[in-house]
Amino acid sequence: MTDVPARLAAALSDRYALDRELGAGGMATVYLAHDIKHDRKVAIKVLRPELAAVIGAERFLAEIRTTANLQHPHILPLFDSGVATSPSMTDDRSSIIDHPSSSFLFYVMPYVEGISLRDRMTREKQLPIAEAVRIATEIAAALDYAHRHGVIHRDIKPENILLHDGSALVADFGIALAASKAGTRMTETGMSLGTPQYMSPEQAMGERELDARSDVYALGCVTYEMLTGEPPFTGPTAQAIVAKVMTAEPADATSLRKTIPVHVADAVHTALQKLPADRFATAAEFGAALARPSTTAQRFTGQRRSAPSHGRRRLTPWGLALLAIGAAAWGWLRPGSVSPVIRYGLALPASQAMAGALLAPVPAPDGSYLVYFGRGDGGDQLWLKHRNSYTAAPIPGTAGAQSFAISPDGGSIAFIVNGRLNKIPVTGGTPVLLASDNIGSSFGVTWLDDDTIVYVLRGAAGLMRVSADGGAPTVLWRPDSMIVLGPNALPDGRGVLFQSCQAGCAETQLWAINLKGDSARLLVRGALAGAYIEPGQLVYATDAGALFAVPFDLKRLELTGTAIALGEQVSVNSGQQVRLSAGGTLVMLTPGASTGQTFDMAWVGRDGKETPVDTSWTFKLTSLGNNHGWALSPDGSRLAIGLSTTAGDDIWVKPLPSGAPYRVSFDPFSDNRPRWSADNRFITFVGVRRPGGIYRHRADGTGTDSLLVEGAFDEGLLSPDGKWLVIRQGSVGAMTGGRNITGLRLGVDSVPVAVLATEFDEMAVALSPDGKWLAYQSDETGRTEIFVRPFPNTDAGKKQVSSGGGVAPLWSRDGTELFYLSSTNDMMAARVIPGVMIDVSTPAVLFRVRDALLGAEANWYTPWDVARDGRFIMARLVSKNEDEAGAIVVVENWIQELKAKVKR
Repeated sequence: MTDVPARLAAALSDRYALDRELGAGGMATVYLAHDIKHDRKVAIKVLRPELAAVIGAERFLAEIRTTANLQHPHILPLFDSGVATSPSMTDDRSSIIDHPSSSFLFYVMPYVEGISLRDRMTREKQLPIAEAVRIATEIAAALDYAHRHGVIHRDIKPENILLHDGSALVADFGIALAASKAGTRMTETGMSLGTPQYMSPEQAMGERELDARSDVYALGCVTYEMLTGEPPFTGPTAQAIVAKVMTAEPADATSLRKTIPVHVADAVHTALQKLPADRFATAAEFGAALARPSTTAQRFTGQRRSAPSHGRRRLTPWGLALLAIGAAAWGWLRPGSVSPVIRYGLALPASQAMAGALLAPVPAPDGSYLVYFGRGDGGDQLWLKHRNSYTAAPIPGTAGAQSFAISPDGGSIAFIVNGRLNKIPVTGGTPVLLASDNIGSSFGVTWLDDDTIVYVLRGAAGLMRVSADGGAPTVLWRPDSMIVLGPNALPDGRGVLFQSCQAGCAETQLWAINLKGDSARLLVRGALAGAYIEPGQLVYATDAGALFAVPFDLKRLELTGTAIALGEQVSVNSGQQVRLSAGGTLVMLTPGASTGQTFDMAWVGRDGKETPVDTSWTFKLTSLGNNHGWALSPDGSRLAIGLSTTAGDDIWVKPLPSGAPYRVSFDPFSDNRPRWSADNRFITFVGVRRPGGIYRHRADGTGTDSLLVEGAFDEGLLSPDGKWLVIRQGSVGAMTGGRNITGLRLGVDSVPVAVLATEFDEMAVALSPDGKWLAYQSDETGRTEIFVRPFPNTDAGKKQVSSGGGVAPLWSRDGTELFYLSSTNDMMAARVIPGVMIDVSTPAVLFRVRDALLGAEANWYTPWDVARDGRFIMARLVSKNEDEAGAIVVVENWIQELKAKVKR
């Protein structure tokens, strides 16, 4: 049983003992097995994981139930079907999506002691005419029965016809039917419904609503091949075959085999007509015409087919359409000189999924492949998805990549990891280092036509430029007070587009700069992303998610007309929701509808064991981004939560272990990041209101808010002795290089003073319980790590705690341990060794944070805290199936659509 996957065998072991693989096709693999209960041989067909992921368990089982009711002597019966899950997985049918390697969609058929029609024709090439006609009429009878029961096969071919004691059995009704219901999602797998040699013209053109006449055409192809030894149309590629299907007439069957009766040739000819209306209306009519001369069949004349009243057959509308678009209707064909717009959604199997949902995949310049961020053993890495492949694969050598760009020729990728700019072939390999000084890892990079690469300085403080062959980088532009993100090359070495905003980022802007670095020009306010495409249009997304185009002078870097709305809506999670290739392929992330996800609270021990806190209370969020921080009171009796509700973003307090939560703040703007005073009496929080600043309120909810310090701050907490208010302020890319830690000595300072201000980005402030040590996260190594310094004299030294990435530092209540979240979502713990300068032990893994969502917001609004007994109180996802995720939409040849809209 070496050719049977162990997981599959284990998943089916309670019902079937798998013996060996019988064969594999484009959509499924067939195994010989022993039916334990009924003591008989069976054939089990298991869908390929990527197809199973697209179809879905519910749709598959529903369509299988439909086909299971087809009872006909020439239809292969169905014994069983279902979702088999390996013992290590749950019985939840949704696991086929989350764990395609561990769950399987299958159905069970009789094991037929015989061969397929394909095997027979391979051996004999041409069948005896009488036998070919008999087999064809048996197939026609089976199809007519299925059609009368509302089932269209969609994939009639010799491989799907089994011969048992010489009689035909039609197999595989279920897969094609279920796959057809998946609609455009089939495109994402790279698989197609049907086989080029046997596809009707309307199926090749992508028609969704097929009727019985499409199966009649396919049977006509099979019959033609049984009689002549080859299908009506052949060619070296799928493209060539489909082009003939759409435009050519097959050779007269009698010219290839003179002994074929005229009425049989005429019947086959009628079945192969381009227009469905010119074929037999039913499979029964076709079968009858094969068996005897029929006036309904169209006649051959000489070496071509003709109907008596029409003379030479005109090119059909299908053929005219194909000629007009350069044979691009078939999914495998590529655009010709006049190219159609092809639009489809792209969904990837869970094992190949994107890492996060903020960055759209980047198309190759010619649109032939996509590159995106996916999961890898060492964290995120780059993945490659070819247009003509149903699978994606990780690109070797790109582990840890944080920004990337594809070369203009499509052969290489530049990517940044840990502050180092590298170059690698698109197929992967050993990275070549291009630059390593002062690079912002996640702020963006672009590759210009002149073979130079532009990347963003650390802290998003400007643009650098370096040759793609390496060498000394040069400063392209460094503004006085502006963050710079998402550079995007303009063609012909004209310059670079980039996204920016002033300190505080109240408004995003789209700018352009020439390559001399002396002419930066503001183009559009309220824009998140932009790209140039011929004919002379600047395409950009607004901060409301709308897509616009505006005429743009590439030489002067100026707008020359009025923007028009393009009617597309994209996600507004970041500035990289829209990608546009030079050849006109558009990739965008569209917004999803969300009804929210339900969470509750759990105590999580150091071993990761969970204990619910209060199952009577749950809260619903559209994402954990709506959870604006958790803070457990020093005595452990209450939990303060920055909670987003229909009433706004406010601070709430939940009594523990039970009791109704109550609201502490009531401002219509956002209040977040609550912190407790050491005596449990007050809660400080960030108020994004008028005026903004750090506020304080009584923890029992009585009284009014008091403003401690006014300003645009993102974090604020009181020192244990109540003498300091420690604040994180600033914006990424300010002249200081990033966000800094400042402090206000209550009763002494009127404005915050610098506590830790460097060229790097510091955040996630945490003071030790004795107030002597400051833990924080910083990107000074090129990757966000955890550090500790003395407080308030932070210049006295520092200690790096994490390695390999770390966020969200948190002190134990007794100050003897420091916790943080690793880059792989592990909760880490390091023992603290106090002294003149603090030291820490090698961090150890406590447990894996159960759901990646909990770690996704750790940089901003950590949904956990630690109690005196060392347990963590954490947000726990109760229901995660209430969100409709946004789609990845790919539009090939979008430039044609753009041209049409611009001309209006």
